[in-house]
Amino acid sequence: MEKNVTIGEKYGPAMEIKTQKEADRYFEECVQHHMSFGVARKEAERMERVNLGYFAGYYDTKTRIRVEKLFKCIHPIFGSAEQGTPTTEEALQTGIKMGKEWKDSKEGGNEQKEKTEDKKQGEGHSL
Repeated sequence: MEKNVTIGEKYGPAMEIKTQKEADRYFEECVQHHMSFGVARKEAERMERVNLGYFAGYYDTKTRIRVEKLFKCIHPIFGSAEQGTPTTEEALQTGIKMGKEWKDSKEGGNEQKEKTEDKKQGEGHSL
C-alpha cells in the first residue's frame, strides 16, 4: 500500500472482500501501513478496526455485516449492523447531538482556560 492514500483507496477494497483469508491479509496490510507512521501495533490494530467499521457504515447492511465479521469490527457510533442500522433521520440526529456535545465541551474548556489565564495574570500583582 502506498504511504499516501485516500480513505476510499485504503478501505474501499476491504468492502469487496469475501473470505477470512483475504480479510486477514488485507487487515495486516492496513495495520502495517498505519504503523509506518510511527504508531505502535496495538494502537494501529485498534484504529484500523475503528476505521473499517466506520467506513462500512457508508455501505448497505449486508456489506456492513460481512465486513464486521471478517475484520472483527463495528461502527464506532452505531455499533453492530446485526443489531440494526439507523435510519437516515436517526443518523442525522445522532450527528447533530454529537456535534452539540463536542461544541459544548470545547466552549466549556475555553471558559475554564480563560478563568485559569485570568487568575495567572492576577497572581503576583498587588493593587
